[in-house]
Amino acid sequence: MYQSAIVGTDRQPTLSFEMDVTPNKNYSVWLHFAEIDNGITAEEQRVFDVLINGDTAFKDIDIIRMTGERFTALVLNKTVAVSGTTLKITLQPVEGTHAIVSAIEVFDIIPAEMKTLTQEVTALRTLKGSLGLPLRFGWNGDPCIPQQHPWSGVDCQFDNTKRQWVIDGLGLDNQGLRGVIPSDVSKLQHLQSINFSGNSIKGNIPLSLGTIPGLRVLDLSFNELNGSIPESLGQLTSLQTLNLNGNDLSGRVPASLGGRPLHRVRFNFTDNAGLCGIPGLRECGPHLSVAAKIGMAFGVLVAFLFLVVFAACWWKRRQNIIRGQKLAAAREAPYAKSRTQFTRDVQMGKHHRPHETSPRGGNNESSPHLLS
Repeated sequence: MYQSAIVGTDRQPTLSFEMDVTPNKNYSVWLHFAEIDNGITAEEQRVFDVLINGDTAFKDIDIIRMTGERFTALVLNKTVAVSGTTLKITLQPVEGTHAIVSAIEVFDIIPAEMKTLTQEVTALRTLKGSLGLPLRFGWNGDPCIPQQHPWSGVDCQFDNTKRQWVIDGLGLDNQGLRGVIPSDVSKLQHLQSINFSGNSIKGNIPLSLGTIPGLRVLDLSFNELNGSIPESLGQLTSLQTLNLNGNDLSGRVPASLGGRPLHRVRFNFTDNAGLCGIPGLRECGPHLSVAAKIGMAFGVLVAFLFLVVFAACWWKRRQNIIRGQKLAAAREAPYAKSRTQFTRDVQMGKHHRPHETSPRGGNNESSPHLLS
């Protein structure tokens, strides 16, 4: 920037620049200089004044004296209040040769209290990362200021109560977005319109969307959203347009939304194969709450455990019966019977034979006797 400059001529030694501005505002003027003219080598060879709208802003500017040498940048800044619609900067020579300038910058000063609400700026940055906004969107700095150049796809409104800018609309339709909608979108509490249609957004519809009180338009059509429609959307009493068509949503349409078309609002739930419960969609089967589903699962588990315990007890009892039958069968066998009878006869003989006498009237001591 400092390697080139505009220099006055003999016919027009004074340099003058004009620009249109908004009246009754403050502007910050930045002037950039560098002595690059080979004909100027010492102090007091080029001296000039700077006037802004006729008032002297800088007097007796001598670039070499103020910088100490040639080819060195000099930057001057002045904040001015402008009541009209024109800002005029004049560089007027005092002595020596003509005026010189490398660049001029003019900034519109925005009061600090007029910046965007911090909470909403944070929410937008979270949304930027979650949706994977392309780099061409930028979304750097403040979303709403300068007022003539807000962030792309963001609508702003000045809140006179808070004395700050707020976000009242998001228009990001058909932008090739492939992320998910974060729950932090609900921190944009001043939203009146959300249009994310025609993208490839995935995931569920955040429950927190139902907490944005002034939301009138919600268009999430033609994305890849799944899951059910949150019951919380029924709390949006200002909602007039709801487009959820062309997604992969499933389940019953909340009753609080199904009756809305009777009240002159436009809702579209078509092209969601899994949705049911309102005219134009398929009929729903028995609808169970989450608690009912948990109760059924618990009942099935208890029944299964009962069957396992019952089967174990039956098997053990069956084994006992089989074992008893085997023992009874063993006692009924012929070998077991004869052996038992023989043992009984021997025991009886043991008790009675010692008292018997021989045919001759004496003890037959020489005959064998049974030992047991």
